[in-house]
Amino acid sequence: MSTRAAREATTAFFTTELSETDPLMRGAIEREEHRQQRQLELLAPKNYTSRATREAFRSIVSFTTIEGYPGKRYHAGMDNLDVIENLARDRAKELFKCRYANVQPHSGTQANQAVFFALLQPGDTVLSMSLDAGGHLSHGLRSNFSGRYFTVVSYGIDPETGLIDYDQLTDLARQHRPKLVITGGSSYPRAVDFARLRAVCDEIGAYLLADIAHFAGLVAAGVHPSPFPHTHVVTSTTNKNLRGPRGGLILTDDPELGRKLDSAIFPGVQGGPLPEFIAARAVAFGEALEPAFTEYAQAVLDNARRLGSVLQKRGYDIVTGGTDTPIVMVDLRRHGLTGDLAERSLENAGIPCNKNLVPGDPQKPSVTSGLRFGTSAVTTRGLRDPELRILAGLVADVLDGLIHQPNHVTKIEAEVRTQVEELASRFPIYQH
Repeated sequence: MSTRAAREATTAFFTTELSETDPLMRGAIEREEHRQQRQLELLAPKNYTSRATREAFRSIVSFTTIEGYPGKRYHAGMDNLDVIENLARDRAKELFKCRYANVQPHSGTQANQAVFFALLQPGDTVLSMSLDAGGHLSHGLRSNFSGRYFTVVSYGIDPETGLIDYDQLTDLARQHRPKLVITGGSSYPRAVDFARLRAVCDEIGAYLLADIAHFAGLVAAGVHPSPFPHTHVVTSTTNKNLRGPRGGLILTDDPELGRKLDSAIFPGVQGGPLPEFIAARAVAFGEALEPAFTEYAQAVLDNARRLGSVLQKRGYDIVTGGTDTPIVMVDLRRHGLTGDLAERSLENAGIPCNKNLVPGDPQKPSVTSGLRFGTSAVTTRGLRDPELRILAGLVADVLDGLIHQPNHVTKIEAEVRTQVEELASRFPIYQH
């Protein structure tokens, strides 16, 4: 290739847009943009970032390879990346009022993995909430690393209240003497008594880990109890109601534990982190430090409680009778519905959510007897109490159709979808 041809190829490489180089991919992305504009998502992990956060995520730092920590990198040219990571760490510490933060985990699961490997040896015993009671797969599911390399004992909930059975937990802790007790999870909707759990851990000499992924934004804003100073380690994701990009976060108030956790992430369970994600997290954490974020977090909680109350009034069973988080869990067993069927019908109506196990669920995880809803994304779009009343009513309309008019479900889905699209059009995202 001649020098001129090479120069032209290089210019094309840096200037040609996706629609020209890969129209199939551009088409798929455009369809997804269209879907997200027209639907109102009640998926619990779902949220959007600000335009500023997206700008950081798409910046030139994404082409940088980094390993190690600020001031101790394994590549040259890291000065600006050190500034970026230090901003993210310092803002996270300020946000959660603690003395250590690691912003490198690629996911919440890898954050949990690092905690396991920092504090435990393979074969050590872990006490965590069972999956159907609301726990998370990275807390000890047999097919996950946490269940394959560690001995896991599960605690559950009181079948009458749906709340954590603290007496059972205490008995199991005294019997099995775990080295790590985990609280938090993916579908437990109530606040946890962190102080009570710490007392149990102190009695048996165990570490306490709080996984706050689904309500971290509420903790940061002060509208949900903080796990500090009670827990030894806190993990979280950085999307959901923190409104950052996807990824994990590890926090502690103990600098000595922090050094172990740093080593567990790198070189323990990860190589280089993703600098564009760290830059975007720093922006999101900065936004969460602003006073407006408190109003947002309170609205997330208010919207979740409104969603649950409307569904309850329409005759649907809400696990624990309410929520202290963005999560609303609906038990469909009394109506003879399964979660997979309800999830599919709601998505057809423009309201994505997800099927989920409920306490004592007889169904397998691919079917389930419940639905999990979350209000972080619709709150970011601007929906507040009046709109949540409408949206909750539309959810109930679809479920009612499945129960009482199964032969007319397609028509009901279409009617609801029209109303959802009209409501969504009043709260657009990322307007050009």
